[in-house]
Amino acid sequence: MIEIILYCPEIPHNTGSIGRICAFADCRLHLIHPLGFEISDKNLRRAGMDYWKSLDVVEHKDWQSFILSEQRPQNIYLFTTHAEKSFWDISFLAGDGLLFGNEGKGIPQEIHDWAGEQRIMIPKRKNELRSLNLAVSVGIASYEAIRQISAKD
Repeated sequence: MIEIILYCPEIPHNTGSIGRICAFADCRLHLIHPLGFEISDKNLRRAGMDYWKSLDVVEHKDWQSFILSEQRPQNIYLFTTHAEKSFWDISFLAGDGLLFGNEGKGIPQEIHDWAGEQRIMIPKRKNELRSLNLAVSVGIASYEAIRQISAKD
């Protein structure tokens, strides 16, 4: 199982779509608070549809609680546009965590520092473009990790 980690997501329909991806792909979803919405938000439910009921979701009150949690993955990759290493250069393993920042501010510098060499990116073909939508990034990353793990089985 791959574990998707969202750091303080702000847009409910993105998180709903990510929840739907996680339910469909059998990934665990970690939500690190504060969130920019209520879990009961209608946009979250609409984007996640009835998949939200099948979702393995763990909420953490903040970053420190996540780090100290026994439920967190031990090996975590931070997806960021500020990395130099591509996710194609990684050999993902079952149980790995894929960490994504929020839509407005991304990830704070102290978490970048914490991630160190585990910072990776989804390559882009046009350097003048900034980034992908959060849910699209999670879909791309999670299925690459799943593809690699399935090939090893």
